[in-house]
Amino acid sequence: MRIASNTPLRQPPHDYCPAGADRWFQIPDGLDAGKQLFYIDHQTRPDSPDRTVLFVHGNPECSYTYRRCRDALIESGAALRIVIPDHIGFGLSDQADFEMVDVHHAANLAQLIRHLDLQDITLVVHDWGGPIGIGSFAGMMDRVERLVVLNTTVFPMPPDGIRYNNWPARWMPWSVFPRLMPDATWGGVAATVLEDADPQPFIRLAARSARMQWRFVRRAIEPGTAGHVFSEQFRSRANARSSQRNVLQTPCWGHGYRYTDARHGVQDNHAFYATLQQALPANWGPTGRNIPVSGHFGAWDPCAKPSVIQQWRDALPRLDEDLHLYPETGHFVEESKGEAIAASILADRSSEAL
Repeated sequence: MRIASNTPLRQPPHDYCPAGADRWFQIPDGLDAGKQLFYIDHQTRPDSPDRTVLFVHGNPECSYTYRRCRDALIESGAALRIVIPDHIGFGLSDQADFEMVDVHHAANLAQLIRHLDLQDITLVVHDWGGPIGIGSFAGMMDRVERLVVLNTTVFPMPPDGIRYNNWPARWMPWSVFPRLMPDATWGGVAATVLEDADPQPFIRLAARSARMQWRFVRRAIEPGTAGHVFSEQFRSRANARSSQRNVLQTPCWGHGYRYTDARHGVQDNHAFYATLQQALPANWGPTGRNIPVSGHFGAWDPCAKPSVIQQWRDALPRLDEDLHLYPETGHFVEESKGEAIAASILADRSSEAL
């Protein structure tokens, strides 16, 4: 596979992308104008696809996190067009040159959607991919026909229970990890949290700070594992810092926030969240087109607590038709439940509108 970007991920594994499906998009406008964005564009059958499945990843991931679900869809034989981009600063796309968050990635993704003229879309979103993916459709919500939600939110994170400023441990919450770990080990953090699908070993690891930091360092340099993809993509300080910015903002998830970037000054996404929180139920809920919605949530995670799921149910009641909660699974539900997620994507629920 030809790598047309300056990504630090120079040796992607053979299953990173289906053969012949690697594509590159030069972003025409905005803060990332001129950058090369990598995306997978795979058609499962030579005849016209029935619909398009667009996967939108979060942080600290890349398109590779959807490999199990992607492969299950391909093996199903269904006529699909599968599109999976890597955001700038992730995977095989160009490196970030400022501290990017959801509003910036959504602007880039919107340009790709228009460039490919994607229609009849099943939108699959995880983590920050929720606001990125849904936010990218501002002004063109009619392109999405179905939504699959995986441990994400676009709503203000409720104050009850676990949050990213008290989880996985009150004395070591996820939101402070960027301040604890050197930039050079950030890839090790990504590899560890993504590969440890069972949350219990990770929390035991977090309880032993010295051992945890050594594991992050080791994961930052070791080759030959799936986690190597998630580690190597952050072997540039620019990508690490951009990824860390997302983590620093997790306590404000869904509320909107302001921060100052060294290159572009004050960044503010309050209006971005206000727009998508209004547009989502108005266009996709009962007062709009009432599209089919599926949810797969790893329960050991703030994005899967009952109050967050209730926010989704209030906005999109059809979520109750296909809602799955996995008590022994953590935030990265797509890493262990790819086949179940694929089954939701493939299910014909178009006639089940309430």
